[in-house]
Amino acid sequence: MIREQGGSLSLGGVMVADIALIGLAVMGQNLILNMNDHGFVVCAYNRTVDKVKSFLENEAKGTKVIGAYSLKEMINTLKSPRRVMLLVKGKFLLLSQLKIYNSGSAVDAFIEQLVPLLSPGDIIIDGGNSEYQDTERRTKDLEQKGILFVGSGVSGGEDGARYGPSLMPGGNPKAWPHIKPIFQAICAKVNGEPCCDWVGETGAGHFVKMVHNGIEYGDMQIICEAYHLMRSGLQLTQEEMSTVFDEWNRSELDSFLIEITRDILKYKDEKGYLLERIRDTAGQKGTGKWTAIAALDYGVPVTLIGESVFSRCLSALKNERVEASAVLSGPDPIYKGDKKQFLEHLRKALYAAKIISYAQGFMLLREAAKVHNWNLNYGGIALMWRGGCIIRSVFLGNIKSAYDKNPKLSNLLLDDFFAKAMDKCHQSARTVVSTAVTIGIPTPALSTALAFYDGFRTGRLPANLLQAQRDYFGAHTYELLGQEGKFVHTNWTGHGGKVSASTYDA
Repeated sequence: MIREQGGSLSLGGVMVADIALIGLAVMGQNLILNMNDHGFVVCAYNRTVDKVKSFLENEAKGTKVIGAYSLKEMINTLKSPRRVMLLVKGKFLLLSQLKIYNSGSAVDAFIEQLVPLLSPGDIIIDGGNSEYQDTERRTKDLEQKGILFVGSGVSGGEDGARYGPSLMPGGNPKAWPHIKPIFQAICAKVNGEPCCDWVGETGAGHFVKMVHNGIEYGDMQIICEAYHLMRSGLQLTQEEMSTVFDEWNRSELDSFLIEITRDILKYKDEKGYLLERIRDTAGQKGTGKWTAIAALDYGVPVTLIGESVFSRCLSALKNERVEASAVLSGPDPIYKGDKKQFLEHLRKALYAAKIISYAQGFMLLREAAKVHNWNLNYGGIALMWRGGCIIRSVFLGNIKSAYDKNPKLSNLLLDDFFAKAMDKCHQSARTVVSTAVTIGIPTPALSTALAFYDGFRTGRLPANLLQAQRDYFGAHTYELLGQEGKFVHTNWTGHGGKVSASTYDA
């Protein structure tokens, strides 16, 4: 039986829904309520059907949200073309066929059940954090069955889902006109512009969301390193650190993550400051790791995100770290210089690292677009991230301006605005990194950002020696300056052969 909350009924007593959403966890429930607020009728369904009843009787009470207790009932509520959005994860048992779908395959399980119930031209939207390769596969497979598939990034957490997330849809472009009115109504807005637009075909939407999450890892790590330097190096109190972040949030660093860091630092409960009682082991859901893997696959030096992932891995070695702290020696971690002056260097270093992180992220987007023939709008992507999402910041407006000015910009660091910003900040980054090394406080992300900057601005790197080494021991060949494209091999020892191995790129 289909249950409804308020609203009018039609088609023989069944409310006609604009869209159905499967998955009533926090994100799903809040997206449904967001859609309802914008005048759309949503049919809610969950594999554990008791959640449907509970949702209708509590969070959705008094709304136009309707509920269904089977997929067939849900499909029967929908206008044509039918639009079904999935927000599902975890293991899934399809009893009718005795199939067990492992983590990440719940989407496939629901697709398998939905397809027989749908008609050509109907739309399935995956709003979870799926791997972009899966989205590519699903888009192509479903197109052959006449179903339009969309893989959409959804960012902003619980609050974003409820009041305006950043949405990054990609997949079958024929679906976009049918989901655009809903998506652009419910998403965040910046200066009246929606933080949602069509990203590109097949896996483009989920790839952009993956890079977004990777940049999120980087942003969080460099902020944590700044906090570590303030706490252990400058010996600042939590109230003092909160004040610093509040000041930074009124500078070029104005962003959601700086803002919540300020609030976290000053948060107290009945036992005092909460932050110092939280165990220093960080978790992850995999999207940062996916970004690092994709960077290796495409040969793009996304070093800051990679270090951020490894930093979380290192934090997980809590017992080993505690043991090592009692055995391994290091310098005095307390900074002896001018604290106010160092804080300004730290602010600039953080800004420089943030620029590097985004530059690397957009490098990865550009390379993937080239490989997959995606026509990505880089300025539009920056706009999508300006509101609703975790990495939203004023800074993204400068990225949009850079790509508006030059849509073919090969690297953000070559834009006048960012080149001048790095010119003003890189010396502070050197001061911070060298100081951190001297006093023994780890700053892997800040350090790798500076190393990338120096490597990128260096016209001649020592890779010529590396190529010679590879040719010496493996006959992998090399190119001579002025003879690019011609690969040669040298018999370095005089007793080697003339046969060379196949060439390959980085």
